[in-house]
Amino acid sequence: MKEKYADLILENCLNISSNQPLLISGPIEVYDFIRIIVAKAYARGVRDIYIDYSDEVLKQLQLKNFTLEELEESPFWNKKIFDEYAKKNAAFLMLSAYEETTDIDNKKLEHVAKITRTSRPLFKEKQLNNEIVWSIVSVATKTWADKMFPNEKDNVEKLWNTIYKMCLVDQENPIAAWKEKINITESRATHMNEKQYKYLYFKNSLGTDLTIELPKDHIWASGATKVDDKIVIENMPTEEIFTAPYKYGANGIVYNSKPLVYNGVLIDKFMIRFEQGKVVDFKAKEGYDALKSIIEFDDTSNMLGEIALVNYNSLISNSGLIFYETLYDENASCHMALGSAYLECISNKEEVFKQINQSNNHVDFMFGTSDLEIIGIKDDDTEEIIMQNGNFIN
Repeated sequence: MKEKYADLILENCLNISSNQPLLISGPIEVYDFIRIIVAKAYARGVRDIYIDYSDEVLKQLQLKNFTLEELEESPFWNKKIFDEYAKKNAAFLMLSAYEETTDIDNKKLEHVAKITRTSRPLFKEKQLNNEIVWSIVSVATKTWADKMFPNEKDNVEKLWNTIYKMCLVDQENPIAAWKEKINITESRATHMNEKQYKYLYFKNSLGTDLTIELPKDHIWASGATKVDDKIVIENMPTEEIFTAPYKYGANGIVYNSKPLVYNGVLIDKFMIRFEQGKVVDFKAKEGYDALKSIIEFDDTSNMLGEIALVNYNSLISNSGLIFYETLYDENASCHMALGSAYLECISNKEEVFKQINQSNNHVDFMFGTSDLEIIGIKDDDTEEIIMQNGNFIN
């Protein structure tokens, strides 16, 4: 199954070329899986591969013992190497897993988050402009398995099997299965692009009551993205179609529907209120300080950069699991992101910085529910139902 997963990543997610440099970042705990990916990449003709291993235990020790100045120079957080590989138009594979941070000063967590984001400006610029190939996929670790399946025997194996199922690796031909799934999301994105709604209105029983204005010439994209004539899947798994809202156009209140884990801190049972695009109030029963650090990350991280629509009746949602990993939970629920927008989401490039938000951060949170209703409003104030009971009507 790991062999099939590695093939899927290299073929569908990265669509990697012979001799294209490759940077892989991931937990040292899954070195065996990384070795499989490297072997298969070599077989495809790749020769320049850099492995950016992370060690959860050493990270915790650094956070507890290092000063803010010492943390800035640590390769755990300072990711200058990403810019070096961005110059070479490398493919970037980020292997992610739930991490838990305990007894760490939130100021340190906020500091290292900023170091990680700002120490690789070229990579971030190329990433947002779809000028490099990148993909985020998840791997099973003991910490994550203990969080999802506590006290269960062989829970790491169970988590791997769950990942395989959610990513269609258990299908006879995962690569073909993903092409079929992408066709569905592409069709939904095409439909929304033809509609060109002026506003989206969101409402559910949690209390979400939010209107979002969309910029002129906005583009809905799916999980499949074109980079230099290559079709790549940037998030595995993916169920979403997404666009960028007009940065001054969010008004109302939104409540989260699933927990958010940020820098290893759980944030849950929170609400955010917007006026003219900016956060004017927020509350959280769990992880208030972490939510505050997201909103106050920089001058524009208090504005929305993404709105994504996901069927409530999806494979991940129907599993009934909470993954505590945004990559999965966001594909079980409609979500939005505070921070930077993806530039691919607007066709009028001359107006891009006037219409959509730019920030050094981008954090998704989930708000979709089984009773979510979304209404599209056109320029002439005509209203059309887009989603009802959490699902697309078309």
